[in-house]
Amino acid sequence: MKSPVDAHARGAQVERLAADWLAARGLILEARNQHAHGGELDLVMRDGETLVFVEVRHRTDSRHGHPLETITPAKQRRLIRAARFYLQRNRLSCACRFDVLAVTGTPPRLEFEWVAGAFEAF
Repeated sequence: MKSPVDAHARGAQVERLAADWLAARGLILEARNQHAHGGELDLVMRDGETLVFVEVRHRTDSRHGHPLETITPAKQRRLIRAARFYLQRNRLSCACRFDVLAVTGTPPRLEFEWVAGAFEAF
């Protein structure tokens, strides 16, 4: 059985690889692991003039469901609340979107599925 430390280290590695994967597709990393009011923003990136809040979801395989299935309405609300706090704290007023990057596999063999504009903030 893997320890929580192993899982945390693997998660951090997957997030680094996810940021690199998105950067190779033109996004620019602004921040990572931003904690705010009961939520955490995995990656904050720029896509041109748009600020992109990226939720990275990882599963080693899809036996227990695809990573995209883990973005519940409650999770969306927490991400939206954290994003609003991030914008307020940094005094930003700009176009924003919420993306999800589903990652399956184990490093170095990872598969990425990027859903730009996965959900809206109401």
